[in-house]
Amino acid sequence: MNEQVRMEQGLPQYPKSLWRATTELPSFPRLAEDIETDVAVVGAGITGITTAYLLAKAGKKVVLLDAGRILDGTTGFTTAKVTAQHGMIYHELIQHFGEEKARLYYDANIEAMNFIGNQIGEWGLDCGWEQEDAYIYTLDEKKTRSQLEDEFKAYEKLGIPGEWLESIPLPMPVRGAIKMPGQHRFHPLAYLKRMVEEFLKMGGVIYENTAIGDEAETEGPITIKTQRGNHSITCQFAVSASHFPFYDGMGKGFYFTRLHVERSYALAVKPETAYPGGMYLSVDNPTRSLRSVSHNGEELVIVGGENHPTGKSECTHSHYENLEKFAGELLGARHIPFRWSTQDLITLDKLPYIGPITSKQDRILVATGYRKWGMTNSAAAAKIITDQILGKDNPYTELYTPSRFNADPALKTFIVQNAGVAKEFISGKVDMTNSKIEELQVGEGAVVRHNGQRAGAYKDEQGNLYLVDTTCTHLGCETEWNEGERSWDCPCHGSRYSYDGEVLEGPAIDPLKKLDPYE
Repeated sequence: MNEQVRMEQGLPQYPKSLWRATTELPSFPRLAEDIETDVAVVGAGITGITTAYLLAKAGKKVVLLDAGRILDGTTGFTTAKVTAQHGMIYHELIQHFGEEKARLYYDANIEAMNFIGNQIGEWGLDCGWEQEDAYIYTLDEKKTRSQLEDEFKAYEKLGIPGEWLESIPLPMPVRGAIKMPGQHRFHPLAYLKRMVEEFLKMGGVIYENTAIGDEAETEGPITIKTQRGNHSITCQFAVSASHFPFYDGMGKGFYFTRLHVERSYALAVKPETAYPGGMYLSVDNPTRSLRSVSHNGEELVIVGGENHPTGKSECTHSHYENLEKFAGELLGARHIPFRWSTQDLITLDKLPYIGPITSKQDRILVATGYRKWGMTNSAAAAKIITDQILGKDNPYTELYTPSRFNADPALKTFIVQNAGVAKEFISGKVDMTNSKIEELQVGEGAVVRHNGQRAGAYKDEQGNLYLVDTTCTHLGCETEWNEGERSWDCPCHGSRYSYDGEVLEGPAIDPLKKLDPYE
């Protein structure tokens, strides 16, 4: 699509997160020696930072490591709703796990929300922490309304505070809604920047640009090594807070078959009409999410949605355009200063995996699969993992245990999901494209044929050409061009690469192979 057209439509030329743009984060060195510590935490997003903070507060010697920069993953590109209202989830949890565990999920997330609020209050921190009512709603008179009614019945069964509504404060012709009062929103990076500062004060150590390999020695002290094996970290416990676990328990965890990846999109819009307050999420397809945020003394509205499996969208920029149209029709859009997207992992049964990686005896622990509700689930995960390392009981341990495989839909989802991966692997290999490198326009990327083989090409604003082998270095699926983010995305397990092949998000560790476009 033409860049000039994009600018006239009001969308920024390139993606940029409001949270990242308004937070100056410290930088840290790369690991350059062998080290020993009590706990190594891999992944410096909200889960890793909160876990490292709690363990350091408990007196543990903790090292926090990230393959790139801290807070440069999903946490920096969220909508930052802090709520226990996670779409239509409670009716489904009752069906698959029973009322007791469904209520535990609510309690865990409310406790997590309160933990965040208590930390903010303790620090006297200004990070946009505001209480809001949360709403889920439908525009569908029939099927989805019926599902929403079942969800409200689940609220009543579980004793969850909620109210059924036939209208909401937004000017929308809804056909039913559920309000959950007393939820919150905030600026996640302002909060986590302070947590990083507190972690460092307690003796915590952080290393950036330090990718960890996928092997571990677990007899006696745990030893994990950097991606190239140059340096080792010896510890009593290790925590994987890096989406796909860096270690799969010698192949016993099957995490690559028990998780799938979805992308979603967001705009920060200056509305023409006043925003009535509240946080909103449609339960229809495509999803729509709204919440407000203060930026430079004015109110913006974050408009999100447009979910799709990673690597499975022909024109990713169209998702931004759809959100722009929705925002314009609902509130008007004077200006759109920010747009961004992110991805998150979803488990077979929609509950996160939190705890020992394969069995209760493991001293490598994992936290992943938040289904895009990472603000509260991350705090719950940090507390669960901290208690497990400290040998304390936690009421939510069994609910989230990664070793479970007992939900009704799990086996069916497992089969369908991995059949999809096989399909992507095969179709990517036999895909035949007739696009040519010389046909690329400035700022355009595409799958091309190069020397008779499938390759990925990108031409930057200066006319420089970049060519990569599109085969994902994780498990060999073929990546696809993501126009909206200028990246190569894998549809199998969600690895993402920059236009020149460098890893943006795992589980891949190695970059795409670079090719010479002039050969």
